Amino acid sequence: MKLRELAELLAIVRTEGDMDVEITGFSMHTRTLRAGELFVCVPGIAGFQEDRHPFAGEAVRAGAAALVAERDVNLDVPTVIVPDARYAMAVMACHFYGYPSSNMKLIGLTGTNGKTTTAHMIEAVFAHAGYRTGLMGNIGTKIGSVMVETDMINTKEPHKLQASLSIMRDHRTEYGIMEVTSQGLDMGRVLGCEFRTAVFTNMTQDHLDYHGTMDRYREAKGLFFSRMGNGFSSDPAKRKFAVLNRDDPASDYFRKVTPAQVLTYGVTREADVMAKNIRLTAQGTGFELVTFAGTTPMKLRMVGAFNVYNALAAVACALAEGVPLEVIRAGLEQLQGVPGRMEIVDEGQDFLVLVDYAHTPDGLDNALAAVKQFAEGSIITVFGCGGNRDRSKRSVMGKLAAKYSDYVVVTSDNPRSEEPERILEDIGRGLEEAGTDENRYELAADRRKAISRAVERAAPGDIILIAGKGHETYQILKDGTVHFDDREEARQAIRHKGGKA
Repeated sequence: MKLRELAELLAIVRTEGDMDVEITGFSMHTRTLRAGELFVCVPGIAGFQEDRHPFAGEAVRAGAAALVAERDVNLDVPTVIVPDARYAMAVMACHFYGYPSSNMKLIGLTGTNGKTTTAHMIEAVFAHAGYRTGLMGNIGTKIGSVMVETDMINTKEPHKLQASLSIMRDHRTEYGIMEVTSQGLDMGRVLGCEFRTAVFTNMTQDHLDYHGTMDRYREAKGLFFSRMGNGFSSDPAKRKFAVLNRDDPASDYFRKVTPAQVLTYGVTREADVMAKNIRLTAQGTGFELVTFAGTTPMKLRMVGAFNVYNALAAVACALAEGVPLEVIRAGLEQLQGVPGRMEIVDEGQDFLVLVDYAHTPDGLDNALAAVKQFAEGSIITVFGCGGNRDRSKRSVMGKLAAKYSDYVVVTSDNPRSEEPERILEDIGRGLEEAGTDENRYELAADRRKAISRAVERAAPGDIILIAGKGHETYQILKDGTVHFDDREEARQAIRHKGGKA
């Protein structure tokens, strides 16, 4: 595609050089740039993303065919100068890939916790109903049962996002399901995506290192719902829906800012889709599903009250699309689970080991509360907090671990460039403030050793919760990223112990 065609998409633009140069793709990183690509110089975000303008020369030497920038870079290469490079990249990427989201019904999910599980539930329902599905989130991109990309970035940059959507379109996907983060919304990554339905799971403390305050965090998520179009149509295919958690106060704000038709779900407040008579066990969760389309019993193979909320959101999405209630129930009941979400590690041992992605105060609270419901022996919790991220949540999570656990092993998560010992001390402070005896917890910066210590300590009937990383197969350290999988480490520790305690 010629650069001119991309530049003409923008009303306010200044061009320099040959606008007839062919563009073969987009890049924001010189190390992955391929010859012929358009290098986009987005401005920096303190602590999160470097300004790309200083790398323009390096990009040209690496083979960039042209540049998009917000200021003069004084290089002998075709350049498109725009007031907002992020916006320009989103517009250009949509056009370059042929506006792929317009060829499917796209369902987006935002919220602090529950996005991945709810996305898998929605996918399971629509797949069971006979539709071709695509799923994009922090476990990669999946079309039907086939994983087509393993990039675990949640809400990709616009050019990668549109490329993934184009793969879904080329596979004739009917329903695309996609996780949408607050940072992705704030950075304009999903601009140009034509969402059919916007789903809100919940909002609790997280990402304050980026947003600063909970109000700004809520406003970032509000962008998702406010962008659902402002027109109405008699054509059912053009209708828009907002699926909101009635039990979360933030939903009141999202209802005000969205022009979409609102469907609510909840447990404690009256809603369009509700769960009553909830029964929690170690084998799964049962409840009575009460909806505007009827009532039916439901039995999930996943544990925890939080999964009831996730299921209700999925039900509301499917009902909005006219999927029969019995088909919805069957689709949810056959779902075995989601990678790294209360995932059982079974090597024949006589204690239970669960791996969960809980990495926020609310997520850890929910996971441990679920475990407490069916624990017969002691609860041993292994967790840490990410480095160079919201420091204020560390002591809070320490207190939560103390509240539910009989023993806690505080360890590293993804320490990044921060000293692991400082992170552990911050968490330990919460344990101390909760009045936890010294013999009820330990600090072990090496996550492998921490998991091993928990397994060594476990007795018959105990439950170990390894929280924070879930499905992740890596650990980000100061000197690089290494392979690390909590599930693999737990299996190895159990085998070393001898399978049975």
